[in-house]
Amino acid sequence: MAQTVRLKEHYTKAVKPKLKEQFGYKNDMAIPRLDKIVVNIGMGREAVADGRRIAGAAKELALITGQKPIVTKSKKSIATFKTREGMPLGIKVTLRATRMYEFLDRLVNIAMPRIRDFRGISPKSFDGRGNYAMGLKEQLIFPEVSYDDIEQTRGMDIIICTTAKTDKEARALLDGFNLPFTDR
Repeated sequence: MAQTVRLKEHYTKAVKPKLKEQFGYKNDMAIPRLDKIVVNIGMGREAVADGRRIAGAAKELALITGQKPIVTKSKKSIATFKTREGMPLGIKVTLRATRMYEFLDRLVNIAMPRIRDFRGISPKSFDGRGNYAMGLKEQLIFPEVSYDDIEQTRGMDIIICTTAKTDKEARALLDGFNLPFTDR
């Protein structure tokens, strides 16, 4: 039997009943839940200049997320950026189910406290449909990445997609997972 993830168990036992009471849901399927987490590293000019850097970034992202990333390619040729159609420009990983909960647990409890001068994440980054986007300046906050093994510090975008209909419901869901918003 597979071991249940600590954060998923926390959602089932603590967050779900609290959301049901707070918003008055009649059906359990209407209660917001995490859908997926997308982690993206855009390389831009760096990837155009040296294609081998994509492989290094992909290796680091695979260590961080526990899943092999896919290479994102340009859709059009743009002469001013020296890109051609189909040229690799970044990498991304879409996490669902168990890996999603494990990643969120490590992000909130291990990585975020390691951010220098960290005061919390902005509550203004919701998109109006219940999804939250945030950026990190460097991959070194994750303990899986060794300082000696990296070529260059890279930032990443993390998008937390939920089934919530409004930002208020999504905020209550993410508060249940103890995301450190600045206005607490």
